[in-house]
Amino acid sequence: MARDVTDATPISGRDELVAWIAAGEKPASEWRVGTEHEKVPFYREGHAPVPYEGERGIKALLDGLASLNGWEPILDDGLPIGLADEKGGGAISLEPGGQFELSGAPLRDVHSTARELERHLDEAKRIAGPLGIGFLTLGMSPKWTRAETPVMPKRRYRIMSAYMPKVGRLGLDMMFRTATVQANLDFGSEADMVRKLRVSLALQPVATALFANSPFTDGRPNGFLSMRSEIWRDTDRDRTGMLPFAFEDGMGYERYVDYALDVPMYFVKRGDTYHDVAGASFRDLLAGRLPQLPGERATSSDWANHLSTIFPEVRLKTFLEMRGADTGPPEMIGALTAFWVGVLYDGTALDEAYELIRPWSADDRQALRDAVPRQGLKAQIAGRSVRDLASEVLSIARAGLARRALIDPDGRDETRHLDPLLSIVETGRTGADVLLERYHGAWAGSVEPAFEECAF
Repeated sequence: MARDVTDATPISGRDELVAWIAAGEKPASEWRVGTEHEKVPFYREGHAPVPYEGERGIKALLDGLASLNGWEPILDDGLPIGLADEKGGGAISLEPGGQFELSGAPLRDVHSTARELERHLDEAKRIAGPLGIGFLTLGMSPKWTRAETPVMPKRRYRIMSAYMPKVGRLGLDMMFRTATVQANLDFGSEADMVRKLRVSLALQPVATALFANSPFTDGRPNGFLSMRSEIWRDTDRDRTGMLPFAFEDGMGYERYVDYALDVPMYFVKRGDTYHDVAGASFRDLLAGRLPQLPGERATSSDWANHLSTIFPEVRLKTFLEMRGADTGPPEMIGALTAFWVGVLYDGTALDEAYELIRPWSADDRQALRDAVPRQGLKAQIAGRSVRDLASEVLSIARAGLARRALIDPDGRDETRHLDPLLSIVETGRTGADVLLERYHGAWAGSVEPAFEECAF
């Protein structure tokens, strides 16, 4: 999660919330893609989690990176909890359990995001190496219990941690033990947003299957290929899921705003103070009748912060966020961006993908979402396996990227970034499948080798 917004512009009504989202519209020539990824830090010696404090802790890592790249510290109660490139180059933030996140800049093409990732990992390793810190390429910490996982000093997370157990069994596991990769993409109009939202929601389980990479919990197999994805099924149903309303007649900015208004709030930030209003209604804040803050009215930052606490499989803000994938090694991070750019940023590809998903019912989509965390590529929808479906979607994405014809300095187009996914479909073996084979074979029933073999 990026830093919380501080914009005190007052909002007087629902129409302004709709306009806030609509302001994200851009002509196709200005569409960009941003890539975010989380990674779990650990000590290379002993494979223990990395606390915030200490000479070799997360704070020392942040301080070292700030001195290297010149990014400005993001402070929370006087403590650095992230870094920001004030020139618009992205940000580094901390998830609740110390997961180290790069929120990449909006860039022109997949090649640029891959170079950005390479630079970031090089900088992170230069600072982390002398501290004895490594980073896992897994979608969930494979060994430590929740009690063993450190807690970052970020005040919004205290509020969320207290609320999560009230609304689901696994919300704290989501916060403290999972890691994801995400692609953020633009839209050109309300109709374009709706089309992209529907396609990406319906196909999000396909991405979940292709990127499944979290088969271990508490030092042993957990019965799933993507435990990270399974955790989201029992986190907080008010703010997660497949958004079936997005496929109904009348879908648009207003419908999404009405949905978001009915998602309970976590906090209201005023100055440097986080007010715990967990479970309260944004509608009450909009009307100035929030019981915890009588007379206080909503601001632009309240709306931006509230939207950032909604966690569906695809999230709408002033852009669309693809949220269904486990993190993985660098080539898989680039592959996720390429997958969605290929499907969503070429008109022909988007039309073909829409025709592919159009016959599916809400029950079809939900059943696939429910099955994929455990079954992966073997899950089925409308009589087709996800492996077969993924092969067709990858062909669509590949053709879309080829038509974009954006070339890197070596003369290669963006299709090269899909190669890891083509290999997965060809073999039928996801990252999680390979890890489980290693666990039952060469690793001899231990997850300890993951800290050597699955590290950036």
